[in-house]
Amino acid sequence: MERKAELIKEMLEMQAKFTAYEQSGNYTPEDYYVDGKWKEYRDRYTELAGEVREIASVEANYWK
Repeated sequence: MERKAELIKEMLEMQAKFTAYEQSGNYTPEDYYVDGKWKEYRDRYTELAGEVREIASVEANYWK
């Protein structure tokens, strides 16, 4: 449970950072979707989300 909480905390921090960027007026879809400076962000966020999903599945005994 502790690991999942750490991952979710990191995801929330990442979301706050991205939201601030998006609202700054400097956001361009190319930066986010076309291997721009946010590619690393997307990759890391996807990795975190997958790990949280796996932990939650185990906790819920989803993969019986």
